[in-house]
Amino acid sequence: YGNSFHVLSGSKKNKGTLVLSKLGHVKMVMHRAIKGRPKTAIVKRTPTGKWYVSISAELNEEELQEKRLPACPEEVGIDVGLKAFAYLSTGEAIAHPRFFRAEEAALARASRKLSKAPRGSKEREKKRTVVARVHERIVNRRKNFIEQEVCKLIKRFGLFAVEALVVRNMIRNPNLAKSIADASWSMFFTHLLDKAEEAGRVVVRVNPAYTSQTCSACGHRQPMPLSVRVYECPHCGLVIHRDHNGSLNILEEGLKAVGRHSRVIPEAPGLQPWGVVTPHELSSKHKTV
Repeated sequence: YGNSFHVLSGSKKNKGTLVLSKLGHVKMVMHRAIKGRPKTAIVKRTPTGKWYVSISAELNEEELQEKRLPACPEEVGIDVGLKAFAYLSTGEAIAHPRFFRAEEAALARASRKLSKAPRGSKEREKKRTVVARVHERIVNRRKNFIEQEVCKLIKRFGLFAVEALVVRNMIRNPNLAKSIADASWSMFFTHLLDKAEEAGRVVVRVNPAYTSQTCSACGHRQPMPLSVRVYECPHCGLVIHRDHNGSLNILEEGLKAVGRHSRVIPEAPGLQPWGVVTPHELSSKHKTV
């Protein structure tokens, strides 16, 4: 719907009425108050039978400024992965919730029951709805997780350096496709870009080539199979988690892209400027962490 709709506020909190051409008045529950001038409305029905309307609104400059956060000098590089959802250049890791894996058994059971139901029967339609509900639950949990993590990051940092990944090409790998799809990197990057623009933050996309293979201290490059989780530089002696090392390189490339000075790194044998690896981590460096 273009301009052929109206939103009427109700007497109760979060209640309202959507007036659509040819359909008339439709009661609705508003997730939040609509700011600005409503421009378009998209009505859609989910596979589980729920109806939603997405309303886009035009904001003036004053309303846009209200959404902007105070300036923040902090910068961060983000390396997304499959072991941890993301590793930050600060040394922090965001745990991977793996929502699809958690629901995989329930989805398999529901799918088996669906396959056994007679085609065209009411029973089959009920079983199909059960399968759709499992998928919907996975999507909702994943979306909620990403929104919460992005919100935390937006409040903490003013500049984000991320990899310019082409996820659709990476999913072609049959060994990693399910795990990459479960991680939802595209959803994460899209939400980060949207919220950063709204809050007045900067997001820089960098070439992901060699970020895991290059030493973040001296620039030495060496092969790093996925099974090796700790980066040990034979040139300067740096010992650091591979994803932390990658996030530091991503941040470095991001700073270069915006013309900021690179960090000054002292040269010293055995340097460990950002990551202190414990003896236990060293003993298990070739294991999955």
